[in-house]
Amino acid sequence: MTIGEGTDADGREGGILASDDRWLERLRLELAWFTGQPLLRSRGAGAILRFERVRPRRSGAFQPLRENEITPHFLDRAIRALKRWKYEFLGMDEVCRRAVTLPDKRRFVALTFDGAGKDLINFAYPVLARHAVPFTIYVPTAFPDGVGEAWWLGLEQVIARESRVILMMGEKEQRFTVTDNAQKQALFSFVESWLRSLPPADLSAAINDLCTRYRIDLAALSRDASMNWEDLARLAADPLVTIGNATVNYPVLANMKDAAALREMTMGKAVAEAAFRRDIRHLAFPFGDRASFRRSHVVMAEEAGFASAVSTIPGTVDAEGRTNLRALPRICWDGRVRSLRMMRVLVSGIAFPPVKPTGSATS
Repeated sequence: MTIGEGTDADGREGGILASDDRWLERLRLELAWFTGQPLLRSRGAGAILRFERVRPRRSGAFQPLRENEITPHFLDRAIRALKRWKYEFLGMDEVCRRAVTLPDKRRFVALTFDGAGKDLINFAYPVLARHAVPFTIYVPTAFPDGVGEAWWLGLEQVIARESRVILMMGEKEQRFTVTDNAQKQALFSFVESWLRSLPPADLSAAINDLCTRYRIDLAALSRDASMNWEDLARLAADPLVTIGNATVNYPVLANMKDAAALREMTMGKAVAEAAFRRDIRHLAFPFGDRASFRRSHVVMAEEAGFASAVSTIPGTVDAEGRTNLRALPRICWDGRVRSLRMMRVLVSGIAFPPVKPTGSATS
């Protein structure tokens, strides 16, 4: 099977560009800036920004995870701009308080980082510390333990190296020929989508079979990309850093039975609390789009003892209890975009419809 360009997936719900045509969406946001709407009106009390990897720009055409990466220079520019726009930087404890009280005159922004990647302490933390702004890290505890599987990195390496890929999908062997960058990007999107549809055990078996077939050491790759507990302890010692949890293994909760999903949340919280000797009050749903978790998982987050849970569903946070604390929206910044004008439009909230609460707004 030859993969063509038609299966590329630029416009995931979790990203900032939710349109099927991300360039039209970008044009819409740029036009919103030039009309002056972000300066004249806003929606919500503030915004939670979500980032994943922060590292220097890499060369090479095949970078299927580029949307999840920003550079340290862009992070510095973004913080400077948010300060210039008079946003107040908050940790997640204060975000929760602002979400249930009367609106403050000053809008807030919260910086959050998912996955606890090694580049966070190497490249992002020096920028954040220099600016003295609070931020939150969501840690999937299997990764600092050295047993997490960053399957998306293994998939990226296999496709980057190979022009012919053989993959067991269910009980059938599929063969793909990918000879240029567009075909590789399309294959990555196709296989990533398929893997995310699988129960965790099946996903693990599929990616380990693929990596073993092409001599990719997935365990070593995952360990090298993640912070260890010593790294995290250094960050946790900073009073401006809030440590949150992203379950144990970072699974797609919607693909699990309820008991297993609840166990991921409670065990992740317990492991993090034992490691940091503090209450872990904030959760990030793994992946966090509408397909990755259900209403029942919002209830589970409360049962597990979390004060908040963040998604990657786009939107801003309302005050006066109008936003569910355990289904908080976030703006997932697309690393392919470097426009601060677009960021100002997005954090103003005018680009998003109001997010409908899931269950009680404050519980």
